[in-house]
Amino acid sequence: MNTHRRTPRIVLAYSGGLNGSVSIPLLAEAQHADLVTMTLDVGQAGDLEEVRDRALATGAVRAHVLDVREELARDYVSRVLKADALADDRSPLGSPLIAPVLARKLVEIAGIEQSTVVAHGAAEATDAARIETLVRAIDSRLTVLSPARDWDWNRLEAIAYAEKRHVSVPVTVDVPHGFDANIWGRSVSCGAIDAWDEPPDELFTLTKAAAACPAEPAYVEITFERGVPTAVNGVSMPLIDLIGTVEMIAGTHGVGRLDVAGSRAREVGEAPAAVVLHAAHAELQKLVTNKETARFSRRVSREYADVVDRGFWFSPLREALDAYIDKIQERVSGAIRVKLFKGDARIVGRKPADARSTTKRLRMVASKAH
Repeated sequence: MNTHRRTPRIVLAYSGGLNGSVSIPLLAEAQHADLVTMTLDVGQAGDLEEVRDRALATGAVRAHVLDVREELARDYVSRVLKADALADDRSPLGSPLIAPVLARKLVEIAGIEQSTVVAHGAAEATDAARIETLVRAIDSRLTVLSPARDWDWNRLEAIAYAEKRHVSVPVTVDVPHGFDANIWGRSVSCGAIDAWDEPPDELFTLTKAAAACPAEPAYVEITFERGVPTAVNGVSMPLIDLIGTVEMIAGTHGVGRLDVAGSRAREVGEAPAAVVLHAAHAELQKLVTNKETARFSRRVSREYADVVDRGFWFSPLREALDAYIDKIQERVSGAIRVKLFKGDARIVGRKPADARSTTKRLRMVASKAH
């Protein structure tokens, strides 16, 4: 009789950073398991083939790299945009929006690898709890491990362990600021910056400082269909390309820098496309809804942001909120014109679809009269 037992496998969400790299040998030893890594391309830039190679060099038996940028734009970014969901009513949702994509892909890869255990490198309790909630909402049978949180190592201890075990880690481990980027923007971990000090310009890569911006403003016309942006300056394009186009134009004119005191801590980042598209969508929706609907929609926006932040994406509540939002979006079509100048984005033109239809009808009547 064959008594050989297959070595169990753990699927680890791996971005190539210090926590994930250290987790590979630690989990392999503690759980007596093979490690399979999963890396998502969410628009963070960088060489993901290098990340794959690092995972394999560190001890992973297999390394999956998945491009989820289009899915992220289509199924997640579009929803928070239609909901006008902002963190603390001010900042575009960035990192919390990646968590449901990550959780879904973890579950999918676990199924492919016939694994009953998944893991991630999130060290902050809120981030770890969000991922665990999302994974269990999809498949409650999976065990979710959070080594960076549960073993409570600090950065210096993790670096020392990596050096001792000859673990390959990125060359940026000594940089005092952490960065988290995706197609919807970048956030900066700014614990090393005094709360009184202005964030230095070198922290920002998507946006120019106001002094370095062009001397002339740029005008961007965003066309929406049922709440989703579909064209920039009259040129139709997929949402993922539209986000990149708006990001480039707005960033060149310094639009999108964020520095706010959030409910938990100071939040520094940049989200040029998100800032412009949220402002344009909110303005267009305001034009086509009455006061009562607008007032209730603001409550829905706050609830939606809270649902995303707490990790309840895969819940009946989020589905119910989407049903209301989609109904409202039936009328949110038209164009908004935005002026971008030295860090400022200002709405300067509004053209709801109903208004354009009315103008067209009037022109037809006038032409027949002649």
